[in-house]
Amino acid sequence: MAFAVARTRDEAQLYLELHPCPDCGSVDAPWEPALVDVDGELASSYAAICPGCSAEREYLFGLPARETPVQGWPTFGGPEPSEILDAGQWLDVADSALAAVPTDPAEAGRVLAIAQAAVAEVIKFVPAGWDAVPEDEFWTPEGQAVRDAEPGRFRLERLLVARDTYAGMAREVSGTGAR
Repeated sequence: MAFAVARTRDEAQLYLELHPCPDCGSVDAPWEPALVDVDGELASSYAAICPGCSAEREYLFGLPARETPVQGWPTFGGPEPSEILDAGQWLDVADSALAAVPTDPAEAGRVLAIAQAAVAEVIKFVPAGWDAVPEDEFWTPEGQAVRDAEPGRFRLERLLVARDTYAGMAREVSGTGAR
């Protein structure tokens, strides 16, 4: 039984945040990560008891073939596209982060880093030589809704501008000129 791979802890945590309890809608859960054996296959397990309704919850993710080097925060993955979040979901994460940028410069820099990293994840869905994310990289209803609302936002040139703009905003807020 193959599981979709969570490339890093940051990516798994984001996935968990985006999937509230199906019984009560709570997003707060004390997730306990563990390495488990499922029918002879190692998997990463995240289990919790929902504090809202006491439902037992567990998500299983495949392990990456190689370790993803962590370079700063957040590190969602390596050069390959995500298997657990589609291109539209990543752009929605960026949009949600931008809509919630706080006034505190340190916190604003962290939120803008999430937006920039999420757009960088969308870019990974654009195959070499293509100018946009292919339609089959939107496999969830949420991701398809984001694409359907504004398909032009998934053109590579726009994604690159957005990524670089968010990185510049993060530098400006934090008062650093470094990239």
